[in-house]
Amino acid sequence: MKLLWFFISLSAIAMGAEYSVIVSKKAPFSTLSVQQIREIFLQKRHTIGDQKMIPVNLVGQDEVRFAFESAVLGMDRNRLNTYWIKQHFQGITPPITQPSVESIRAFIQNVEGSIGYIPSSMVDGGVKVVYEF
Repeated sequence: MKLLWFFISLSAIAMGAEYSVIVSKKAPFSTLSVQQIREIFLQKRHTIGDQKMIPVNLVGQDEVRFAFESAVLGMDRNRLNTYWIKQHFQGITPPITQPSVESIRAFIQNVEGSIGYIPSSMVDGGVKVVYEF
């Protein structure tokens, strides 16, 4: 599995960014570091400046989610599941989920402070790209 993600990452580098981390176009910032995004999605950081952040994940086994977990969170599914089991006992819940990338884009357009990821080809004027992978 790690070898597969290595090749996916290499092809993304060779062909340019395949996926974009997005926020509302009204967000008071233009970029985020991979570390800031990682902290938001692992529920270790809840704000950027004065903006409360709401991370949004894809449900289940989607390839876009696998790419995000590998490239941005630096975790495979087993490690991430173990992380969330430990967090559960501390009262920390994982990000909310949406059933599709279309749902994520719509949610982010309509909910201030939300952050998620979609294929770069789906980016439009209703969202702002803060990171690409």
